Amino acid sequence: MSRPIKTLHVSSTQADELRAYVARPTASQRMVRRCRMILLRSEGRSQKDTAEIVGVNRPVVSQWENRFKKDGIAGLTEARRSGRKPSISEKTKGEIIAGATSKPPPGHTHWSTRKMAKAKGVSNQTVHKLWRANDIKPHITRTFKLSNDKAFEEKFWDVIGLYLNPPDRALVLCCDEKSQCQALERTQPGLPLGMGHIRTATHDYTRHGTTTLFAALSCLDGKIFHNTAPTHTHKQWLAFLKQIDSEAPAELCLHLIVDNYCTHKHAKVRSWIKWRNQRYRKEHGVDRIVQHFTPTSSSWMNLVERFFRDITVECIRDGSFGSVDELIRAMTDYLDHRNQNPKPYQWKADGRAILEKIERARKAMAASNNV
Repeated sequence: MSRPIKTLHVSSTQADELRAYVARPTASQRMVRRCRMILLRSEGRSQKDTAEIVGVNRPVVSQWENRFKKDGIAGLTEARRSGRKPSISEKTKGEIIAGATSKPPPGHTHWSTRKMAKAKGVSNQTVHKLWRANDIKPHITRTFKLSNDKAFEEKFWDVIGLYLNPPDRALVLCCDEKSQCQALERTQPGLPLGMGHIRTATHDYTRHGTTTLFAALSCLDGKIFHNTAPTHTHKQWLAFLKQIDSEAPAELCLHLIVDNYCTHKHAKVRSWIKWRNQRYRKEHGVDRIVQHFTPTSSSWMNLVERFFRDITVECIRDGSFGSVDELIRAMTDYLDHRNQNPKPYQWKADGRAILEKIERARKAMAASNNV
């Protein structure tokens, strides 16, 4: 007479959770198999029958049944294994991590994974994993420039204030020139963009000359006042200011945000602005043109630089132009199309947060110089 089969006790909550594991499409097959073992045993199946149905040996069923009795469903998960012992010491790991930020090898500007691996007697993959885990990237350099302008904060808030709270009956214009726009012609025609392959262009080109794009971005609606000239001396800048004066609404005061380029402060430019303001003041009681200079080395504050990035990427950089006139036509078409449906750039950064970041950078740079 055979011994009676002992049914494994499983609560209704545990049974529901086990069935959910079995039905879950993302569950591992190992976990599904173990859950099925427990469910079959709870239904009165013997360990032998359960093993045949699931496709394992009977001792395997017994093992997971005991794990379930001891720890419940948590006992069916994989236990942490000891694994292989580390092949390198903690001291060597520390040297690899700290060495990446120390003095590079002679004749080099930074460590590479292969140089460090050779120096420490480990594999390239080992160094790569350690650096990646600690977010160390010796091959990357980020450029920066801290302004030394003594009136930095005053000029900073002056410009930011125009973006966030412009004066009444005034038009705020971000002005600058994009010099050295090159008319580059690819030496051979490339393949256009298509399904399954990217657009191609030859690496070499023929230079056909340069031009300068003068632009004034309206912070109100994003419209661009523009002109081109072969050079960018004070004469061309003054001509552009006169163009803005004639095209902008006559009843508005023009607040121009400009950088510290010498042509913007030329004596003849300042003389004309003074003369224009005197005439305008007699009629309207205010100045027609007010210049606001960004702090030195802070062109990032001028929103027109964001527009210059767009026209470079979308119109100039990937184009092929057989002459300067062809380049000018392409830029003019781009600007005309953009002005038909202009979109303003909005200043969203918090001014105090920017100043705090700059102060931290100055302290870090001072500490680095004292090392």
